[in-house]
Amino acid sequence: MIRQISIFAENKKGAMQNLTAALAAAGIDIETMVTNDSAEFGIIRMIVSDPELARDALTEAGYLVHIDDVISVDLNDTPGGLNTLLLDIKKSNVNLDYIYISYDRKTAVPQAIIKSQDMADFEECLKGYGHRLR
Repeated sequence: MIRQISIFAENKKGAMQNLTAALAAAGIDIETMVTNDSAEFGIIRMIVSDPELARDALTEAGYLVHIDDVISVDLNDTPGGLNTLLLDIKKSNVNLDYIYISYDRKTAVPQAIIKSQDMADFEECLKGYGHRLR
């Protein structure tokens, strides 16, 4: 499992840049990022070089930050790569909280970032199906 930060930010002009400025000032590298918005607030999920330092820097900058464990699963970079993973998840009868796709810059491999309620069992299930986890 890997650590992911989730940041709750107000939907207003410059909010994302203020957030990334706080991370840059702390020397944090953003490896993966996805944003979801609602009318007034957004949730920004990130895999970063140092989740605890990022949490501290962003909290000091006034953001509400939470750290979660997520699973990163390598995907085949072919049509149907994600579908293969989702079929195995369906067979395992696991419910997903969310999933998003990223790209590992170091290995040049696409990956699915996944959050589920029972992460330990889910991780073992994916390994049992032969998926490579980070």
